[in-house]
Amino acid sequence: MSLEATRQELIGLIPRLRRFALALTGTHADGDDLVQDALERALTRLHQWRPGTRLDSWVYRIAQNIWRDRLRRARFRGLHTPIADAADVMGADGRVDAEAALRLSEALSALAQLPWEQRIVIALVQVEGFTYPEAAEILEVPEGTITSRLVRGRAALERLMAGAEKDL
Repeated sequence: MSLEATRQELIGLIPRLRRFALALTGTHADGDDLVQDALERALTRLHQWRPGTRLDSWVYRIAQNIWRDRLRRARFRGLHTPIADAADVMGADGRVDAEAALRLSEALSALAQLPWEQRIVIALVQVEGFTYPEAAEILEVPEGTITSRLVRGRAALERLMAGAEKDL
């Protein structure tokens, strides 16, 4: 694969990578920062990628490692300030948009409460649609670990979302 073809494939990954980053970070701004940092690292280290292997797995692993490092730094420094994103859309049904935004906010909040090991598996399998073997390859863990993290994460999300509905 030529360098230009690889770059084009990276560009094609951006929408999926943005969804993945949003699931990890919980905010659009932090997610976009993560995407930018992951793509920058991928482009500057493209020589480390092995042609014939999955480029998307490699980039997701880069994003995961960057996010894990940020979490470690934030815990060490005691920093964690979520920023709520808002978007105004002209001509939209405000009630429907508000309800959808509320549900998305609740889901992202619940997802953010999960341990990162569960959050990242949910992001890869549920949000991005990777198979269990693909997620195991990206995270470099056994497939059984993916299964158990996903089961625990789904159960925890269900409990958290049920609690959010009771508060309404």
